[in-house]
Amino acid sequence: MRTLNERADVIPLIAEVFREFGFEGTSLSRITETTGLGKGSLYHFFPGGKDEMGRAVLAHVDAWFEREIYAPLRNDPPEQSIPRMWRGVDDYFRSGRRVCLVGAFALDETRDRFAAAIASYFTRWIEALREALVRGGWPAARAADSAEEVVLGIQGALVLARATGDAAVFGRALTRFQARLQRSSAI
Repeated sequence: MRTLNERADVIPLIAEVFREFGFEGTSLSRITETTGLGKGSLYHFFPGGKDEMGRAVLAHVDAWFEREIYAPLRNDPPEQSIPRMWRGVDDYFRSGRRVCLVGAFALDETRDRFAAAIASYFTRWIEALREALVRGGWPAARAADSAEEVVLGIQGALVLARATGDAAVFGRALTRFQARLQRSSAI
């Protein structure tokens, strides 16, 4: 096991515990078992306890999506950024084998506690994809509808893949959404 010397080293491990058990189902005992850190070390990194851990995990996810998905969609040519989004999403969610942590936080009792971060994740994704589609020549209203449909569909595919135990559902859904966007434009 590697040495965890910094807060940034611990966050991905805590994220996986939250991903597996949900925020409410995650105990400090589970976190200490996964990280190998004692409660004192965890409180050193996260003086605000489990709530601070939740905020840090959501910020970590947000930073990845901002760097890998949102910023490219906003700034790069659509013919590059949209295919990059498909690859990034497939990789990030490990082809449907990894639950969306933000979506999981949105569905349990945690939602109200982290409402702003959760809403921002989804609205920024939809807006960034909408902007890319508009830059690609789509009418604004159709771009907005399609962007919302794609993000909704990705999240639904993750839930369905998890519920059925069939990760391939996710890949098939991504392929269908990608084909729909390509049929509707030159992207």
